[in-house]
Amino acid sequence: MHRRISWLFIALIILTGLFGCTSGYDGPPADLVVKNAKIVTIDKDNPRGQAIAVRGEIILAVTSNAKIEQYIEEGTTQVIDAGGRLLIPGLNDAHIHFMGGGASLMQLDFRYIHDTDTIKQMVADAVEHSKPGELIRGRGWEHETFPDKKWPTKEILDAVAPDNPVVLSRADGHSVWVNSYVIRESGVTKDTPDPPNGTIMQDPETGEPTGIFKEGASRLLKVSSSVELTAEEREERSDQALELALKAARETGVTSVQQLNGGFERFLRFKNEGRLTARATINMSLPRNDEGFARLEELRDEYPQGDSWIRFGYLKIFIDGTLGSGTALMFEPFEDDPDTSGLPMMPYEEFEGRIVAADARGFQTGTHAIGTKGNNFVLNAVQKAREANGTRDARHRSEHAQILIDEDIPRFAELGVIASMQPTHCITDKRFAEKRIGLERCRGAYAWRRLLDAGAKLAFGTDWPVEPIDPLEGLYGAVSRKDRAGEEGEGWFPDQKLSMEEAIEFYTLGAAYAEFMEDRKGKLKEGYLADMIVFDQDLMTIPHDQIMKSKVDITIVGGKVVFER
Repeated sequence: MHRRISWLFIALIILTGLFGCTSGYDGPPADLVVKNAKIVTIDKDNPRGQAIAVRGEIILAVTSNAKIEQYIEEGTTQVIDAGGRLLIPGLNDAHIHFMGGGASLMQLDFRYIHDTDTIKQMVADAVEHSKPGELIRGRGWEHETFPDKKWPTKEILDAVAPDNPVVLSRADGHSVWVNSYVIRESGVTKDTPDPPNGTIMQDPETGEPTGIFKEGASRLLKVSSSVELTAEEREERSDQALELALKAARETGVTSVQQLNGGFERFLRFKNEGRLTARATINMSLPRNDEGFARLEELRDEYPQGDSWIRFGYLKIFIDGTLGSGTALMFEPFEDDPDTSGLPMMPYEEFEGRIVAADARGFQTGTHAIGTKGNNFVLNAVQKAREANGTRDARHRSEHAQILIDEDIPRFAELGVIASMQPTHCITDKRFAEKRIGLERCRGAYAWRRLLDAGAKLAFGTDWPVEPIDPLEGLYGAVSRKDRAGEEGEGWFPDQKLSMEEAIEFYTLGAAYAEFMEDRKGKLKEGYLADMIVFDQDLMTIPHDQIMKSKVDITIVGGKVVFER
């Protein structure tokens, strides 16, 4: 009997250690408690929890349901019972055109349209509700999803919009489709030469522009509207774009954005007005001269990295185009267009000089790099910057890092270059990647696992509005590498798939590391910012085909519920 009592006593001690008691915390009560949750913290020291307590913007504790009671004061603490639902850190989009995404919600949207007849009808409807000469804008078409997979032509638009300028951006934003009105007003003819960093597609028989302008060629277009907005109306539209973007973010669990590019004053005004519901690190274009750097140094001082709401980020530069437009910079020609191996946005020597100059001034850089040669250029330039300026924790970034040669994969870790990637690009581009570059080169495409195994740092985002803002599509892409319809099989190069917890980490802690915020954001931990989301389904266990059907039930930013479904 004595031995039995001893064992019961020992069991009681163990249970007390596991589940704690309600004493021990003597600080002020929590403002918010979420309990009865399945918490995935992305904190390796405390990977799981049941409950979380918040005071102000800061997490007090991530613990058990039993221990959380000591943080609750009736009448003071808001208590949310998660009912066993999944709770994870707020998602952080490491590469997003946030204002552009909001603006895209006010344009014609062709994202899920797969034929030119429907696009033609949508443009016709827009013309019917517009005045002659009024600009018609749209985006999101993807010729690779058309039945004939051919580039569209101006004649399709001319048939329904002879008297209105029409400018429709391809899904990747690197090619535009325009009508004859725009070409005529721009003074572009069959004799107009291609700019160094762009292509005017021409009819092979007549030489006339087809209506497709790739990369820098789009800057030849003089796009104007007969309906001019006042300065006040333009401001109202920009405010509406940000409001729409914030709404989309709240509803999809995006609590932080790394915005491309600019908008400091507008974000600050929204914050001061209590309308900002996502944290923003704002990036700017990499300048060409000392005057440009001087202005950005002032801006960097005005929005320091110590701020947790609106901060200065990196400097953006382009080295190539995209795989979809056939302008990504490759070492070898494209399989489906052997006459080209992509378009450099500038000579390498100029690019290197600008990276070295930015690094010398202490700036972080982010280079749009898609192709093998483009990414090689990024790594070479960062290496040169180290040689010229010394080694520091610069965290330069390859924005996209889509297609890599074997030799460059370990260099990401060696040089501290962050692979800022978008999993949805994988499941979009896989439809035509092998046609463009062949099977062998695709081994280095979206090579998440190979980069991880080499010790590289990854950060995930969406590139919205190029892809949807909803991170669930990216999480699905990262764990399945299948198209959105859920094709049969193991996925495209399945050895590069990630676990769900890894994918969440790169959308949270990885993205925070990319913006120098891993000390306060990206995981659910005592002392960290209280940004978190609750899902209606357990992403950790559900089948892949259920991931994109899941919904965000609750979004919390800075300890405040900003969305509840």
